[in-house]
Amino acid sequence: MEERVVVVDDDAIILKNANTVLTGAGVKVTCLKSGRLLLDYVVRNKIDMLLLDIKMPELDGFETMRLLRKWEKDNGVKEIPVIFFTANDDCESETMGLSLGAMDFIRKPFAAEVLTLRVRHLLDLIRLQRDLHAEVERKTKEVEGLSLHVVHTLADAIDAKDAYTKGHSGRVAEYSREIAKRYGYSEERQDEIYMIGLLHDVGKIGVPDAVINKPGRLTDEEFEKIKTHPGRGAKILQNIEEMPKLAIGARWHHERYDGRGYPDGLSGEDIPEEARIIAVADAYDAMTSNRSYRGIIPQDVVKSELEKGSGTQFDPRFAAIMLEIIKEDTDYKLHEQ
Repeated sequence: MEERVVVVDDDAIILKNANTVLTGAGVKVTCLKSGRLLLDYVVRNKIDMLLLDIKMPELDGFETMRLLRKWEKDNGVKEIPVIFFTANDDCESETMGLSLGAMDFIRKPFAAEVLTLRVRHLLDLIRLQRDLHAEVERKTKEVEGLSLHVVHTLADAIDAKDAYTKGHSGRVAEYSREIAKRYGYSEERQDEIYMIGLLHDVGKIGVPDAVINKPGRLTDEEFEKIKTHPGRGAKILQNIEEMPKLAIGARWHHERYDGRGYPDGLSGEDIPEEARIIAVADAYDAMTSNRSYRGIIPQDVVKSELEKGSGTQFDPRFAAIMLEIIKEDTDYKLHEQ
């Protein structure tokens, strides 16, 4: 199916270039010169993605997006994914755009290859989400009704945003299921937490690649962008009514047992149990995976960090189970391969 993308920019040259590049990539493109024309257009037409310039006369990109989101909410219409065009390289604009729900930013003037790859990547993720939702709608509320193939494909697409870690979502899902099994979960609940673990990082779809793949320490502004991914992930997954627990891992896997986590500052038993399990599994995999600035952490150091975090960062019950698993892994095989 041919994807439909609308490009909104008051610069005729940008519109012409974007149209040429995206049409050549097999995308159906509509070009509009103002936010007002866009708001009229969406009333009568369905689109898959929006490329929106920030600086425009009358209605700038931010105000256009606010009005678009209000119209979508008032009319019960699914939100259109948005990529902002910007000529500026400032964190303030990106922070504002991300807070409004933008998925990415593209600098102007753009390189044809960059525009094509960014748009194609996001369209692929949108299609995977749509396929996942359609698959769930055809099934029952049971975990067996969810296509593992579609979920794995989506998880792989999420992991592909990070140049330094491959298979992270799958490993977190496996560790989470093993912790849940040892804690006494039924097979059905083990399968459920496996699904939750696979999709816990789905919100990273909305974090710019440059932030996710930055080597070295993040700035405060960049870390704030990273911290948006739990909320974004929950928003994506909460639409899957047949499996309401999918959103739990996405939203709360960065909460801490002592209440100093994010995004909601929950503590102790107020953090859903599934999220407390995934938090341990996620931290373990983070320590046992390669990063741009370090290799895999030695097993004794990983063990020490989990012991140190028990009761503060982690639920002590699930940290203890992970420590059991580490103790049994005498050849240290449980790490990124």
